[in-house]
Amino acid sequence: MQEQRVTLVLFIRHGTNDWVHGRLAGWTPGVHLNEEGRKQAEALSQRLGDLPIAAMYSSPLERTVETAQAVATPRSLHLRLIEGLGEVRYGEWQGAELKELYKHDLWPGVQHYPSGTRFPNGETLGEVQARAVATIDSLRAQHPQEIIALVSHADLIRLVVAYYIGMHIDLFQRLVINPCSVTAISFERMGPRMLAYNDTGSLEHLRPRPEPVAENAGSTDGR
Repeated sequence: MQEQRVTLVLFIRHGTNDWVHGRLAGWTPGVHLNEEGRKQAEALSQRLGDLPIAAMYSSPLERTVETAQAVATPRSLHLRLIEGLGEVRYGEWQGAELKELYKHDLWPGVQHYPSGTRFPNGETLGEVQARAVATIDSLRAQHPQEIIALVSHADLIRLVVAYYIGMHIDLFQRLVINPCSVTAISFERMGPRMLAYNDTGSLEHLRPRPEPVAENAGSTDGR
């Protein structure tokens, strides 16, 4: 018999914006989805179909809120903004162009030794992972045997995926999370299982299925 899920968490990255490939947005205000990002968010809502999402949570930044609203509004879900799902606090790096950050003495540490690297006047990636995991564990405890959707950012999602699959934080840069992708982790009695990773296609396989019924269930005459 298939083991019953405890909670299924959908980790969704926000859609594309004009900062995605060139600058480190961080908590910079006013970074909105561009036209491509809005189309991605609409397509995401369609891909999720009638998956029975019980609750929707989002980072408080505009690009995540706009993505989450594209899913929550047609489903009449109340969207809750959660600080713990917010982007990495990059400190002095916030708003900088990536081509300039590549030259920074700290860049190799961020890529290869994130467990021991702090962004200038910002967070360490270990701190981000810890506050994100604490937030997620709290949210999933509120939703036993339900599906919840969390809209966040690439680095945060990569960090929590690494944590739940047992990957050392120094290896998290090997993971890729694309705009409006869905990563699904089922939290079960035996521990977390990743059911989808960086998925931008059909999500039909995430639909809950009824427990199989044994043949002749309820029969008392042995036939």
